[in-house]
Amino acid sequence: MNWQTISALRATASVFGVYAGLLGMEHGFFETLQGNVAPKGIKILAVGPPGLPFPFGHEPAMTLIPNFLVTGILAMIFGLLIVIWAALFIQSKHGAVILCLLSIILLLVGGGFGPITLLITASVAAASIDKPLVWWRSHLSSDLRRLLANLWPSCIFAALLWVPFEFTLGYIFDVKNDPKPSLTSMNLLLSYPLLVFFVLTLITGFAHEVHRKLDLSLTG
Repeated sequence: MNWQTISALRATASVFGVYAGLLGMEHGFFETLQGNVAPKGIKILAVGPPGLPFPFGHEPAMTLIPNFLVTGILAMIFGLLIVIWAALFIQSKHGAVILCLLSIILLLVGGGFGPITLLITASVAAASIDKPLVWWRSHLSSDLRRLLANLWPSCIFAALLWVPFEFTLGYIFDVKNDPKPSLTSMNLLLSYPLLVFFVLTLITGFAHEVHRKLDLSLTG
């Protein structure tokens, strides 16, 4: 595959959007398993005890719907809508705006706190599709732009594979999921690097897009 010809921002928005939608649906599935009962408050755990064997495997979420079953069904519906929108319509005129709206609704109906970080990244990327990216053009030298552009595929793969990596480590080391983990717990130590990969994917994606449009056009 020739990575240089791919629109990094569109790919980032679509892939992260689809990934987040699937994770939202996963939250919804486990919420439906908790049955036709009311949660104790707005903040909930999508997965009941003992949780899945990876950091934050209890899948923290929030919901404005006072019913686990209905919350789960809505999370799966809006997660599916996000998958469809991100895969097929993210490059449209209002692609980023619609994705933002769907993301907010998913968050409010039990889609989870994890997917929203993916969706924020996807929305930023979507809002920049086919934009001139003047700041990035003027502040990145040709060599730095090329270096960052070449790192984009590695960054997006690292972001996508981090959760399966967490799951594997959690299974091996029998990670216990504390609903109120401390700042020094393995949960946070393993989860926070994922946010770094999101940021790096955006930065390298912007550089890749400028490189694709500017450098490659100059060289034919």
